[in-house]
Amino acid sequence: MDTPTLLAHLRTHDTALSLPRGGTLRWDDADLHRAAHRRDPEGYALLALAPGVLPWQRARILLRILEATQAGLDEPARAVLARLARVLTLGLPPAHVITVLLALRRLRANHKHTTRTALRFVLEHPAADALIAARRPALLDCFEHALGTATARGCARRIADGDTTSDYLRRRLLRFLTTPRTAPARVRALYATTSGPAPGEPLPAGPALTEPALALDAPRTHPATATVTATNRGAIAATLVHLYRGGPAAALYEALGRHLDEAAAAFPRFPGTLALVLDASASMRGHGPREWALMSQAAALRMVLSEVCDRLEVVETGGDERAPRGATDLATGLLDALGADPDLVAVVSDGHENLFPGDLARVAATLPAAGVTTPVVFCHATFTARDDLAPPSPAPSLPRRAFWHQDDFADLLPWMFGHCAAGAPWLRAVLHTRLDDLDRRADALTPGLAA
Repeated sequence: MDTPTLLAHLRTHDTALSLPRGGTLRWDDADLHRAAHRRDPEGYALLALAPGVLPWQRARILLRILEATQAGLDEPARAVLARLARVLTLGLPPAHVITVLLALRRLRANHKHTTRTALRFVLEHPAADALIAARRPALLDCFEHALGTATARGCARRIADGDTTSDYLRRRLLRFLTTPRTAPARVRALYATTSGPAPGEPLPAGPALTEPALALDAPRTHPATATVTATNRGAIAATLVHLYRGGPAAALYEALGRHLDEAAAAFPRFPGTLALVLDASASMRGHGPREWALMSQAAALRMVLSEVCDRLEVVETGGDERAPRGATDLATGLLDALGADPDLVAVVSDGHENLFPGDLARVAATLPAAGVTTPVVFCHATFTARDDLAPPSPAPSLPRRAFWHQDDFADLLPWMFGHCAAGAPWLRAVLHTRLDDLDRRADALTPGLAA
């Protein structure tokens, strides 16, 4: 399966993993995950950090990388998988992680990297004490599966007798941990006679028990349409609106440069060629309180891409950014863009194709028959996050993603570049950067728990 299709699945397929009593693990897309893992274990695992991937899909990726052997992987790849497993155990709801660990027990999967991840979750999670109190039987099962029942109980007996530093404990338990001093008290709690909910039962209410310890995606709130204006859609677009309206050019251009440098610094360089079909028709200008909202956002995207791409070819349809006018002819723009022999074509428009309605769809459908294999995506500029499907796409066969705010670029660019071969190393670099950032945040969250 190609990366764009896999990413779309990870962002939309929200079926939970389940462990019915006495039955087998219910994992309805296991074959897809195993095939993706076999093709590229590290690249597959990193997709868990792509913006917008659903928690249950991230749980599936955690399950797969813990279930699979690491034989044949080099040390850098193993290190990436270890760091990713740590981030996911902190970044998923604890109930999801417990389901994954119990699934590994059901699958009889236990490798050294599996043992390390399970023990660190059970004994070193920031909410470990609360989790043990709430889900002791389930976590005890996870603990005993990780070490083996006999070894786990042998460690527990020695700890109960006051032994916390013997060679037996170091070789069989403590060597897997990063803060061994916290382990004895939590092992004693695991083997206490008080009991919590049985394995498989839901966690009790409470943020420490149900909320991730680490946020994997930046929190986004979608304001009501009435509160959205042309100037609260990100710093670049807001500055452009003031310029379009005749504001003080010198000061605004200076601010624009600062905002652009800050936004572009978040992305690595794209080594290929991107052709951008930019809708500059009259509808992109808008009117009333929405005047310049869409055009400024599309222009902001164009400016960021000009800083990120080694080569950016822009084809404007209608007028231009400063003077949008006329009707929309996206089909001709697409054909002109393909003449630049790009790695990817991105059509940026509000979706109003009013010169030859349906022309873009017909051209897009004809391209494969004409031997054109260049991927084409449709970036749908909208006024708010709530109107991303209106109007309908002028080319339903093209992959489409909506954007209304500068913050959407963090999701939009990986989605765009993930559609072309030249974007594969770019996407991997972005996800490695995200992993580094999350690793640092995990260190701050749990001092001393460096992977």
